[in-house]
Amino acid sequence: MKKRKCVFSLLVLLVLSVLVSSNELPAAPSRTADVTIDNFSFTPPTLTVKVGTQITWTNRDDIPHTVVSEDLSFRSKTLDTDQTFTFTPTKPGTYPYYCSIHPKMTGKVVVE
Repeated sequence: MKKRKCVFSLLVLLVLSVLVSSNELPAAPSRTADVTIDNFSFTPPTLTVKVGTQITWTNRDDIPHTVVSEDLSFRSKTLDTDQTFTFTPTKPGTYPYYCSIHPKMTGKVVVE
């Protein structure tokens, strides 16, 4: 019985070493978050994410908008209907942002 457990353990180690050396282990799940631009507003108005989360803004409005952080950490080009902008924060902090075309449109990203 001990011999069988030992052989099984060796087989498991062998299989794991092959997977690790061939980089075929499942990838860690990537984190994503979405913000919708519609009816002259950002939804959600405040988004809390972890460092490294990919944030995508999608313009669902019929008119162009931008996404610009107050500290200029991120800035989109002008987004027409259904266009997107993506930003991945690399450090914690609070990032207020606005639409430079319609400055009363504001939002906030909180990065933990």
